[in-house]
Amino acid sequence: MLNPYVLVDVTVATMAPGNDGYGLVRDASLVVVDGHITWIGPSGDRPEHYTDLEEKPCGGRLITPALIDCHTHIVYGGTRAREFEMRLNGASYEDVSRAGGGIVSTVSATRNQSEVDLLHAALVRADALIAQGVSAIEIKSGYGLDYDTELKMLRVARKIGEQRPVRVITTFLGAHAVPDGMDADVYIDTVCIPALETAHAEGLVDMVDGFCEGIAFSATQIERVFEKAQALGLPVKLHSDQLSNIGGTPLATQFGALSVDHVEYATDADAKAMAQAGSTAVLLPGAFYTLHETQKPPVQAFRDHHVPMAVATDWNPGSSPLGSLLLAMNMACTLFGLTPAEALAGTTCHAARALGLDDCGVIATGKRADLAIWNIEEPGELAYGIGINPLHTRVFGGVMER
Repeated sequence: MLNPYVLVDVTVATMAPGNDGYGLVRDASLVVVDGHITWIGPSGDRPEHYTDLEEKPCGGRLITPALIDCHTHIVYGGTRAREFEMRLNGASYEDVSRAGGGIVSTVSATRNQSEVDLLHAALVRADALIAQGVSAIEIKSGYGLDYDTELKMLRVARKIGEQRPVRVITTFLGAHAVPDGMDADVYIDTVCIPALETAHAEGLVDMVDGFCEGIAFSATQIERVFEKAQALGLPVKLHSDQLSNIGGTPLATQFGALSVDHVEYATDADAKAMAQAGSTAVLLPGAFYTLHETQKPPVQAFRDHHVPMAVATDWNPGSSPLGSLLLAMNMACTLFGLTPAEALAGTTCHAARALGLDDCGVIATGKRADLAIWNIEEPGELAYGIGINPLHTRVFGGVMER
């Protein structure tokens, strides 16, 4: 059992609702008992029964909730660096495909790699996120596109949470792409849904996702996957409206999706439906940047309809090889027009909401003591810096790492 302690000489961004967007408490104290926050407030108001606790001075640093990356694909085999280089040397999409590139190359590499090798590579990626103050990572399957490999990816994701001090939320994304040479409907019925049933039976999956796009699956096809998820008692989320709008968001809201992700082509009506369903919009500026997209998510519509906006890396080998949630925050501000307060909410309280987590993402009594202590004084600096990691230390479940 951890000894109780109090963090002193800090500014705390609680992320509680307030006029400044951060819920700032200056000259604060924060009490941690048994891995949870038991009191937060101005130091001069600390209750008497906490005055004898061990004090841990923080030198005037800023404390925020630990960050949450609510959309990643960090379990995969191989690399797509060669095709990146080919494109910059003038190769077309068809040239890359003929050379064995694209998602086909990632699927092949992921199928061929052992669990041990996939885990080794994924741990390196998880460590990079942890080193930037991340305490929870959502990890998707979706690069197997066959029964065995989809399950293998989820097993690897579970092992990351066992071998590192981080919470891992696993998402089944069997409906990510149509395997070469296979009919989409046949794939959904004979591979995707049976794999989902087994993943659920083996305790490997926390939620279910799909990719609703012209290059992937129709809303009707995703609906069959979501009906199975609903029958299994699993929450859903959806890649939707990234490259076009084919009705993915109305489908997601019909099933009460925790989040709708990408959403560049979402409409005002989609935003209204998300608000009514309680769905979070997950913005993914890494893919927008990498793909040279020009259609931005309807941020003002989300504001107008009070749709929470989360921000994530979408770390994957093809469209978003982005391994920094801090950089994603900066990109969300620079490319999409979020404020720094919205970007921090997007990687804390709104990211937690996108994953259905209610015990983290804010600094409040009763919440987990998952904290990030930064070598800065003002929270706006987190989204301001480019390629800067001001993390001093991370607290995970009350354990201070250094």
